[in-house]
Amino acid sequence: MKTEDTVLVLIDVQGKLAEVMHAREKLYDNLCRLIRGCRALNIPIIWMEQIPEKMGATIEPIRELLPDLTPIAKTSFSCCGEPAFTAELDSLGRKSVLLAGIETHVCVYQTAADLTANGYSVEVVSDATSSRTPENRSTGLERIRLCGAAATSVEMVLFELMNSAEHPAFREILRIVK
Repeated sequence: MKTEDTVLVLIDVQGKLAEVMHAREKLYDNLCRLIRGCRALNIPIIWMEQIPEKMGATIEPIRELLPDLTPIAKTSFSCCGEPAFTAELDSLGRKSVLLAGIETHVCVYQTAADLTANGYSVEVVSDATSSRTPENRSTGLERIRLCGAAATSVEMVLFELMNSAEHPAFREILRIVK
């Protein structure tokens, strides 16, 4: 992955659903690290919410890291089913997509499948995704790999995007991952 061709899609980390995710505190910490790292590397973020009027808003620790962004509401499970999402993604002109959020076996999986079918290179940040049960998360990650997307981790992808300790954001990324 290259910083100039990558976008982060943050999926549905909202309301009461976020509160019942397996290992939710670790999930929240990793999502915050990923967002801060993408910000340090100037990677654009597309922020999605599933029916926010019913599901609630994105949780505060995530929302406070995105003060300059507005979430895109959706009703389809796949982000690709929302025209505002596809328009935003197309406008960025980037072909590498990082996916993070919930639930791994539903919205994250369906988005990964649709994006790969449409020619995008997709990596799911596995330690920044979750489901209500570990079994559903595991099954979701397996299906994501079968549809042609890859799995990565927060630390792995941030270092991959920098490519070198000489990157201007290296020290900031070190602080973020520790």
